[in-house]
Amino acid sequence: MLKRYEKFLEELDKELRGYFLKHKKYIKCKKGCTDCCEKGEYPFSRLETEYIMYGFVNLPKETKSEIRKNITELKIAKQKSETGHFQYKCPFLLNKSCVLYEYRGIICRTFGLAYLKSDGTISLPNCTNLGLNYAEVYDKNTGELYIEDPIKQELKIDKLLRSKLAEEYELECGEIRPLIDWF
Repeated sequence: MLKRYEKFLEELDKELRGYFLKHKKYIKCKKGCTDCCEKGEYPFSRLETEYIMYGFVNLPKETKSEIRKNITELKIAKQKSETGHFQYKCPFLLNKSCVLYEYRGIICRTFGLAYLKSDGTISLPNCTNLGLNYAEVYDKNTGELYIEDPIKQELKIDKLLRSKLAEEYELECGEIRPLIDWF
């Protein structure tokens, strides 16, 4: 299953590179910019979690230890949290860099892109409000996004993992839940 998933990711990444290229004039993402990894819920499917753990086993012992510590601290913080939506820093983000970038989830691969949702509204990345991606073509007052050619494919994890491409690779993705809930 993981080999089929890797092939699926190769095709998905090719498509996503096209979207990033198509919208490059609106994108401010660069190495070291980790806003999208600093606070979120990070929905992951069972399959994605298995894949990221496949990458985890090959990390250096010290790195694995630091990640385990991060996960333990996050689980404690989540138990103490009184909100329904617990947002947190990704436990795989160390020193402003993803230590499992090659194995990252779909949510991570699509971060930064704006796309048209099935209800006709546009999903914007959180960094738009920080003056980054799409900020110069977004009107906060009206909620309007002024781009010539919006991405019309909905880039939500559940849509992508149940897409025709996913069907071609006969993926069995399983349940989707926040990354921290898998540990």
